[in-house]
Amino acid sequence: GLLGKKESMEKLICVAASPPRPVSIEELMETAKGVTNMALAHEIVVNGDFQIKPAELPEHSLEKKVRDIVHKAFWDCLEAQLKEDPPTYDHAIKLLGEIKENLLSFLLPGHTRLRSQIMEVLDLDLIKQEAENGALDISKLVEFVIGMMGTLCAPARDEEIKKLKDIHEIVPLFRAIFSVLDLMKMDMANFAVSSIRPKLMQQSAEYERKKFQEFLEKQPNSLDFVTRWLQEAADDLAKLRCKMLPPHCSDDGATGGASALCSTAVQNQAYLKLLKWDHVNRPFPETVLMDQTRFQEIQLELEQLLLTGTVLLVTFSAAGSALVDMPGFAEKIKTIVKVLLTGMHLPSFNLKESLATIGEKVCAEVNSCLSQHGFTPFSPERETVLKGQIQAVASPDNAICKLIDSRIQKFLENYLASSHQKSLPAIPGGLGPIQRELEEIAVKYVRLVNYNKMVFSPYYDAVLGKILTKEESQLVGKSEES
Repeated sequence: GLLGKKESMEKLICVAASPPRPVSIEELMETAKGVTNMALAHEIVVNGDFQIKPAELPEHSLEKKVRDIVHKAFWDCLEAQLKEDPPTYDHAIKLLGEIKENLLSFLLPGHTRLRSQIMEVLDLDLIKQEAENGALDISKLVEFVIGMMGTLCAPARDEEIKKLKDIHEIVPLFRAIFSVLDLMKMDMANFAVSSIRPKLMQQSAEYERKKFQEFLEKQPNSLDFVTRWLQEAADDLAKLRCKMLPPHCSDDGATGGASALCSTAVQNQAYLKLLKWDHVNRPFPETVLMDQTRFQEIQLELEQLLLTGTVLLVTFSAAGSALVDMPGFAEKIKTIVKVLLTGMHLPSFNLKESLATIGEKVCAEVNSCLSQHGFTPFSPERETVLKGQIQAVASPDNAICKLIDSRIQKFLENYLASSHQKSLPAIPGGLGPIQRELEEIAVKYVRLVNYNKMVFSPYYDAVLGKILTKEESQLVGKSEES
């Protein structure tokens, strides 16, 4: 039954919800070829900031010690070989071979001239012969390598290349060349990520849909939670419509109200509901399960932003426009609030205490700013009022909090509705102080939603087809009765 379904669904999802970890370039290229790694493909598609970073071994770990010892032994050996009389070049030639492979891997198909230059200058057989005959000029080869790296690297790495030219000892120079080559590999991979994202999105969406379809065939009840979720969203909108429509509307008015419940509006309402989800007591709908942790993160960010926005609005209306327009004042207040609300979702967090501290600090900041600019500081009475207003934000039915919340929801709703347009909708009044943070969250949220629609819209359309037909027939029935 349900438990089995939940477990098998979790197996399918477990892979995709795992936290991002350092990704190797090989893995990335594999994923680009065909979606071999569903979790990685999904992460790249929904996370706009996805970046490959160098894998760092933890300081003091055994792996790091072993690696450092092996590396040191390798470079010491190279140094010893080059100091022999005459020098032995076995190690150096191996390294040149690796550098050559690296340089060739950065070339695009059109780079024929550069390819033949690299092949010609770093011809290993010729280099071996020159070494045997004592005619090898290694510094000349290294100079060629640095020049070629300068040609192929991203502009951001020019500085690193310049530094290479200042190293005159051969072993430290080889070490530095390899570390810059690693950075160049990373740049290349991150460029590949951005260029394969559109194609990957298409492939990954088809692949996820196919996997879900196979799952649905084995577990026909795998859309139960989705159905309930969409049904509730449709009910929400129907209730809203009833409030909006005049009480004694004609027959066609009633059916007009029903037919106006379009599938897209219901879907958008459903996605907004995910941001107010009771994760402890309610199973998340099956089709968004893979992104549950991401939606939850956004929900927590919005809850914190709601409190921040409310405290800022209360403070700014108390402080008056003279203060708010003063350079740096708004940012200072924002920082105080942000810092003191950090961790507000942890069980140990005490909201009342934090708001009391915020009240103290905000009043101090307001007064210091007023005196600095020659205004009269707040009287103790005004301070008490402001502190009380800030303290009241903790109450669940705080009117200002509710107002800010509905405006945040409205903004997200407008953004969802206009998501085919590139620009963000206008910020509702009162949200100015948190505009930047709200827009950042909105972009992340809409990216998640749009990809989910891309994968699952056929299922949503099917479920909503039934729901909306039912709603419409009920409304027609009602209007005939009246």
